[in-house]
Amino acid sequence: MRPSFFALLAATVLLAGGCAAPTKTSTPAPPPTTPAKASPLTAAGKARIALLLPLSGGAAPIGKAMQQAAEMALFDTGARELSLSVYDSGDGTATAVEAYNKARTAGTALVLGPLFGTSATALAPLVAQGGANVVAFSNDEAAAQPGVWVMGIAAPPQVRRVVDHAVDKGIKRFAVFAPQSAYGEQMARTLESHVAVRGGTVVSVELYDPNSRNLIVPAQRLASVVKGDDKVAVLVPVAPPRLSPALSALGAAGIDNTTVQFIGTGVWDIAGIGGDVMLRGAWYAAPDPARRADFERRFTSTYGRPPHRLATLAYDAIGLAGHLMRIRPGGDFSAEAITNPNGWSGVDGIFRFLPDGRSERALAVIEVQADRNVVVSPAPTSFARPVN
Repeated sequence: MRPSFFALLAATVLLAGGCAAPTKTSTPAPPPTTPAKASPLTAAGKARIALLLPLSGGAAPIGKAMQQAAEMALFDTGARELSLSVYDSGDGTATAVEAYNKARTAGTALVLGPLFGTSATALAPLVAQGGANVVAFSNDEAAAQPGVWVMGIAAPPQVRRVVDHAVDKGIKRFAVFAPQSAYGEQMARTLESHVAVRGGTVVSVELYDPNSRNLIVPAQRLASVVKGDDKVAVLVPVAPPRLSPALSALGAAGIDNTTVQFIGTGVWDIAGIGGDVMLRGAWYAAPDPARRADFERRFTSTYGRPPHRLATLAYDAIGLAGHLMRIRPGGDFSAEAITNPNGWSGVDGIFRFLPDGRSERALAVIEVQADRNVVVSPAPTSFARPVN
């Protein structure tokens, strides 16, 4: 008889966020830069995997959902070969560093998490000093470096993927309507560089004050240059609820989904996004939602509520750890194994890690419709050619 889900978890998951600090010796000594590390394997030969999540602070609900997804994956794919310990990485870098050091003291083969890019960056010196490799859940490519991989779905590849689709559909003119922020500026730079690679033209980049209630002036400036016989694809990398005023300003300036092709990123990958008529027919790049549908159903059945969108990252990370454990006796959690060019498969599709710490994903292009979103360009199924 197969053991129950929760009984198996009780035997395999160690909640280590509240572990006490090591007992102090009687001889005063400065604390070491990195603590001594125990064996990465348990006495039973399981690989110790550390899961660093924000279980306190403002992001605690996200952390809890990701922990539950990891527990599901442990039951589904890795319960016989992985020993999972969960540590609270909180909202700040100091808590994340403390959690990493606790995990290293206890012994760990691989660290999954933390969630935030600043926290992942803070762990890099510890990894460089011989600590366990880190697969962080951040999508901030600025945090990526050798030994610290970012697993989150980064925005620049999403922009490149949707630009590729637009070019394939005959669109050669592009524009940007985005907030004047680090994120908006990054999206604009990404579009400009990739459009140049694809032989297109960027006719306008309008970066507006995200705190302004009046966006009509930048919208009018954009409207003055997107007119013409050749359709323009306008990138609007804005998430609800701030998306609505941006679209309203564009509409007031005479720009709508009949005059331009709206394109976006995975911030549109939410239920009901087609409720805004202006967005119907728009394209954005994201993992194929059909692939994660079964995960979402099972998560909801198990925990009584739908998963947070980031929960799939934790689920796939546990699957990755299981694959690494099965490479050879005792597992192989080296950089060479993690960066296998063939990549890995998960509920968010195939992905792979690059030597510089970034990740690459096979993304679909999805069209917004009134009652549902429809894949109009399937995600690649292998890394035989560049995917984003």
